[in-house]
Amino acid sequence: MTAVPSPRALPPVSRATAPVRLDLAGGWTDVPPFAAREGGAVVNAALTLRVSAEFAPAREGLLLRAEELDQAAVIRTPADLAPAGVLDLHRAAARMFPPGPGTLRTRSSVPAGSGLGSSGALDVALVATLAPHRGDALDPAEIAAQACHLEMVEAGMAGGRQDQYAAALGGFNFLEFHDGEVVATPLPLDPAFLAELERRTVICYTGRSRVSGETISRVMGAYERGEAGVTRALRELVTITARMREALVAADLAGVAALLSENWRRQQALDPVMCTPEMAALERAMTDAGALGGKAAGAGAGGCMFFIMGGEAGTGPAAARRAGATVLEAGWSATGVERC
Repeated sequence: MTAVPSPRALPPVSRATAPVRLDLAGGWTDVPPFAAREGGAVVNAALTLRVSAEFAPAREGLLLRAEELDQAAVIRTPADLAPAGVLDLHRAAARMFPPGPGTLRTRSSVPAGSGLGSSGALDVALVATLAPHRGDALDPAEIAAQACHLEMVEAGMAGGRQDQYAAALGGFNFLEFHDGEVVATPLPLDPAFLAELERRTVICYTGRSRVSGETISRVMGAYERGEAGVTRALRELVTITARMREALVAADLAGVAALLSENWRRQQALDPVMCTPEMAALERAMTDAGALGGKAAGAGAGGCMFFIMGGEAGTGPAAARRAGATVLEAGWSATGVERC
């Protein structure tokens, strides 16, 4: 009898996780064309909340799935990987790094539209998961660069680059953006100060952000037209970022809090949609509860706000909940993207 050959073993499952972030200062200045023309700067910090991606090889077929959104797409032909308005980052990743048959599954531990950079973290997790299937061995900075290309070029989504670098690198970083180049400088912060900052930081989800590609186009269109208010606000955000870096390194808690609020005022000057009624009510409630300062996470217009509490730090979460917000439990993460 002729022996029947056993089927070839499938490649192993590949997985990666990446953190979301808080942008302490400078968000919006990493977005082109401002970043390309004048140079942007952001200080951000990775959080313990993470996004994960997993690819499980199979004998045939390709399935894309986002667990927390309960969305799935069956890919039968290369044409099915074209943008479709659903799972477009997954489709873009599969175009960049063709994985072969299997299931590409993602999960996020943060609400959709949170303003915490979850799409950038997803980009990073997707690249770190799929790049090895193409034989690419990428370091964290290379993963971040590929993740930016995935979202901004392959998926055609408007935005900046800070989220991908925060997710890939982890920790607190001062990021500089110059015409496509990104320079990341880790911030050497006092551990006791970091612990106190974490204890006093309250992250509040107010509902899905309504910032869209149209909002980004409107803000950057105003900048391109030379509208004085928008141009001035963007330039002042860069200046605030440099001061935020100094305040963090100096372990100046009150200074950090004041700069959050200063950043938020400049952010609201960019577009009328930045502050929703829910956000305004939350800010009043947190100020009454003893917040030293705070701002919207990410672009604004919904999503998360975060505040640094003075006095009895424990009063913050209760005040946020009374104002109708959901409090997200998170700490600082020194770890960026991880393959597992």
